[in-house]
Amino acid sequence: MEEYALIFRHQDGNKIASPEQIQIWMKQTMDWIGGIAAQNKFVSGTGLPFEDAKVVKHNNVVTNGPFGDIKETLGGFIVVKAVTVDEAVEFAKGCPVLQGEGNSVEVRKIAKNDGTH
Repeated sequence: MEEYALIFRHQDGNKIASPEQIQIWMKQTMDWIGGIAAQNKFVSGTGLPFEDAKVVKHNNVVTNGPFGDIKETLGGFIVVKAVTVDEAVEFAKGCPVLQGEGNSVEVRKIAKNDGTH
């Protein structure tokens, strides 16, 4: 079994949801993660808050982040166990972040420490 990162991308991180909407999304996300955990396929995960974010660029140029020159931002990620990338994609399809127009979940296999892919 492999591990995959499901990376949550928000099309426009400058849009701010109401506290009530954030609370609804958090409950939906916890329920979604709970369903993966019930299958013993959840490894770990975390959100990536906007506060205290910086971007370090070439020549050590530091800007306030995470937005920089683009509107898209990373909202967080989880790591799941799956037999194939297609199984990890099926988990991603249930992610509540996909309710936001333009949002996406990137699915990436995590390299093993033994040097294999």
